[in-house]
Amino acid sequence: MRNEKVRMLCEGALCVALSVALSYVKLDVGPSGGSINATMIPLILFAIRWGWGWGVGAGLVFGTLKYFLGEGFVISWVSIIFDYSVAYAFVGFAGVLKRKANLAWLATLIGCVARFVVHYISGVTVYAEWMPEEFMGMTMTSPFFYSALYNLFYMLPSTVISLVGVFALSRIPAIHKWLEGGDLK
Repeated sequence: MRNEKVRMLCEGALCVALSVALSYVKLDVGPSGGSINATMIPLILFAIRWGWGWGVGAGLVFGTLKYFLGEGFVISWVSIIFDYSVAYAFVGFAGVLKRKANLAWLATLIGCVARFVVHYISGVTVYAEWMPEEFMGMTMTSPFFYSALYNLFYMLPSTVISLVGVFALSRIPAIHKWLEGGDLK
């Protein structure tokens, strides 16, 4: 049990480090942050292997590090918490399908949608007063619509990248076995 916990912590640290490295390979979109990248892939894989509790923890660590490593655009401490720490923590909910490598695609959708929901709430509450009059050629009158549109603009491509990446990786026999915990038995 002790060795398994040490192994889990080491794997978590490696997945967080890989996510940090992947966060520098990105396409920035929007004036207020948001980028298209593959940072969620290692976090999702870790969550599938070890479950949602540890997945949430790894996402929380990554999100917090991402902000403090100079990657963040924020307007208040609330936006730091929502858009970095909590949003990436929610990616860890992919772990509700713990050790279900065949459902890695569904776990990915769960994690990505959970992150989107946090960004959406942040956009409706924290960023509402900074909503532009026009976005993507449309007049903005509702922070609910603006937040959905703005966050989908970068979350949808990042979700597709994550779906393709996690699906492809979960089909590799060694990674499939790793996700299912076959190496722990």
